[in-house]
Amino acid sequence: MTHASPAEPDHPEDPEKSLDSLVLHATDNGVSWITLNRPEAMNAVTWDQRERVIALLAEASADPGVRAVVITATGKGFCAGADLRGGSPDSGERVVGDVARMIRLGAQRLIAAVQDCEKPVLAAVNGTAAGIGAHLALACDLVLAAESARFIEVFARRGLVPDGGGAYLLPRLIGPQRAKELMFFGDALPATDAERLGLVNRVVPDDQLAKTARDWSERLASGPTRALALTKSLINASLDSDRTTAFAAEATAQELNMSTHDANEGVASFVERRRPEFRGR
Repeated sequence: MTHASPAEPDHPEDPEKSLDSLVLHATDNGVSWITLNRPEAMNAVTWDQRERVIALLAEASADPGVRAVVITATGKGFCAGADLRGGSPDSGERVVGDVARMIRLGAQRLIAAVQDCEKPVLAAVNGTAAGIGAHLALACDLVLAAESARFIEVFARRGLVPDGGGAYLLPRLIGPQRAKELMFFGDALPATDAERLGLVNRVVPDDQLAKTARDWSERLASGPTRALALTKSLINASLDSDRTTAFAAEATAQELNMSTHDANEGVASFVERRRPEFRGR
């Protein structure tokens, strides 16, 4: 969220901490690892952190050496929501339009950056995901959760309307009735219940989360990257499309994909009865 914060950090932000230390980043075996690193604040995300994550997702899209992305966090919290205390300075008296603009340029940009990333994005939810933190996880293409993780639609507890695309994401994942239940009451949803509802792909023991995320992401990174990007786009667009539009998009995606090395390699490997070697191109 961007207009109020559900997070209450236990300690004030250390002004000496650099942005690079607040959002850790490394690329390994074709996987871009983006790690929120404010464990003392349950990884409540600041304005600067949000902009850094958006930039890293854009870089992942443009970098042919990156073929999958993992978003995770340190400590006991995945992301406890937004924390504006480290954000952009107040510009003065608020006028009509300011909040809507802040939402569009803030929380909505973050969620759109995940959904528009041209590489598969995996969330490895290590702990509490609340408010925009829950939506950040649910916007990802695949969601792994530690057994201790919880998802909380905290907005109603604060008298607020969900932001960060929550009212768009949840009904498409679990239907309107379940979405209303979560958003009206704001109860904490344990990881196992989130898996049962279809919000989470897999729940694993806490000490297996990093290994499972690495296994899944490296499997994605070894796949046909452009085909996966087009598949992601088709699936996301289908939720808002009629059949004619969806079929036309599918035909276009097929046309584009058949010009790639990996599509031709996939066909050749089938004919030659061997395992394909995809290059992500």
